[in-house]
Amino acid sequence: MPLTQKQEAFCLAYIELGDASAAYRKAYNTAKMKPETINRTAKDLLDNPKITTRVAELRAPVIEKAQFTLEKHLETLAELRDKSSQLRQMNAAIAAEIARGKAAGFYVEKREITGKGGEPLNIPDITVNFVTPKNAETG
Repeated sequence: MPLTQKQEAFCLAYIELGDASAAYRKAYNTAKMKPETINRTAKDLLDNPKITTRVAELRAPVIEKAQFTLEKHLETLAELRDKSSQLRQMNAAIAAEIARGKAAGFYVEKREITGKGGEPLNIPDITVNFVTPKNAETG
């Protein structure tokens, strides 16, 4: 059974606004409704399997377009490296190859935190004393 016009409008508004209550206000006449009723009804709509399915359908193309994969990133950097190398721009080619290595996890940046003037940090010792509560029976 297909969605009603208002349900479809709710789905589209939900994708646009990201807020179920605001989407409900946009798709339905809420002039005489209390905010609590709007919130509850909007949640009920989101719990409806037909609505959930439609929202997922509307999101799918956007999610697919937004996918950023390590593989694609590495391929793009390799292309940049190769083009730079062909143009004899070795600094750019090396930078692209280093960026590929960083993206692949071959380089780990380590930073050391020191105190004033490069001195070691002065971290005071902390003592923790555990106290056992007295048992009412043993006094």
